[in-house]
Formats: sequence, C-alpha cells, structure tokens
Amino acid sequence: MSSGDPGAFAVYAYLLDADDELAEELDLRERFTARQHVTARLLHADTGECALRPWLDVVGHGPGLLLLDGLIAVDTRVANRTITELVGSGDLLQPPSRHVDDLIERAESWRALCPCRFAMLDGEFAERMLPWPSIARALLRRTERRAEDLGALRAISCEPRLEVRLVLLLWHLAARWGRVEPGGIHLTLPLTHRLLGQLAAAERPSISHALSRLCDAGLVTGAASDWHLLGSLEQHQRALKREPRHRAPARALPSAHAGNGAVQL
Repeated sequence: MSSGDPGAFAVYAYLLDADDELAEELDLRERFTARQHVTARLLHADTGECALRPWLDVVGHGPGLLLLDGLIAVDTRVANRTITELVGSGDLLQPPSRHVDDLIERAESWRALCPCRFAMLDGEFAERMLPWPSIARALLRRTERRAEDLGALRAISCEPRLEVRLVLLLWHLAARWGRVEPGGIHLTLPLTHRLLGQLAAAERPSISHALSRLCDAGLVTGAASDWHLLGSLEQHQRALKREPRHRAPARALPSAHAGNGAVQL
C-alpha cells in the first residue's frame, strides 16, 4: 500500500476524469463546472493483503472508497468459514457496519488481486458534490448493484450440485469480466481453486475435482487467470442435467496457488 496513513500523501485527482461513467451523468456544461470541484484523494494498494481499515475509518459518512482500477477480494469470516466477494472497478467499499444486536462475530479482510487505485469519497467530498445530485444517485446505484450481485451469489451458493454451482458462478462472473470469443466466453480473472472455493462455498479439493469433470465434459477449459467457457450457459445447463449424478471420481486438476501477485498451477 502507499501508506498506512491515508493523510500521508494528499494526492488529488479530478474524479470525472478518472471515472467516465460518472462524467456521463452530467451534460457538457455541468461537467465543465463540476470537474473543478468534484475532486478526490487518490490511494494505491499493491497486490496482496490490504489494510483498508484506516482508509475506511477516514471515509466516515462519505460514500466510501471508490475502486478506480484493479480487483479486490473481500473476505468475510464467521467461525471457521470464509466467504468471498469480488469487487472491481467502479465499485464502492464502505466501512463494515456493526449492529448492537449482532450475536455472531465476523471479521472482514481485503486482498488486492492486482495493483489497485482508489478514490477516497469522504465527508468533504460529499459536501463538494452537493450541487450535482446526479453524481450521488449514480454512486447509490453502484451500491445497489453490489447488493444485487451479493444476492445472486447467495442464490448460486444454494445450488446443491457443485458442478452446476461452479458453472453458474463462472457465467455470473463472465457477465461482467468476460470477453466474447468464437467458441464462447474468455474469462481472465485470477481465479485460483482456493478463491473459487470461497466464492462457490466449497473446499478447494472439491473445486479441483469439479473443474476436472467440467473439463472432461468439454464445458470449461483453462486454469488460473485464463478460463474459457465453451458454448453457452444454456448448453452447460443441459449438459449437466443429462450427466449422471454418481460417477467415479475424475482426475483432479492441479491446484492453483497465488503468490506475490502471480497465479501458478
């Protein structure tokens, strides 16, 4: 990270230059005026564990930390189980809320899966953007989008059959991060078997076996940060529906591990 102290380096940027979608919320005349006022402090994080708590504490009642570039894995741990959410460019990270009636203790942590750049949208930023409420509405929509994404992940995790759950997860991620290719979708995300397990609510060895079966069925190929979803989601669902539920264990794919930002099998 650039610094544990968010105030150590006060580097500011014009937010409308850094985020094209926010700029498009305003007409050209408004954009010219707002650009000079809607500024935000920039923060950087290197690949690896991120101590975002000091930055989130400074955000206070502001909109949050806006991820401008990069990919963050947000881990929530309850007891001995960890569930993970992927947060990408344009998403907002906000201070974890605590309720007085919470009986279950949970812990949050953050991992940068590649170098990341944030804009700190704190209370002072919120005051500066007051004359342009369309910016606030756009940021609220992004918060709602993230909540909807979490709802979809919860629904996917309820699918009892792991191969189906994994296919639904990969196609869900491909909707945002995938690229259409002649044979299907190319998904370039640093998805190790361990990370896929945290996203799909499964143990890493089970993920390795499930991926091997999907590979044998000609549905998914690749590994680590280079996945290919062959065909369409409908074809995958039909193929898995026909596949027998009980079969001999398939040869597991080599497990994926991440280290120093590189993903290796």
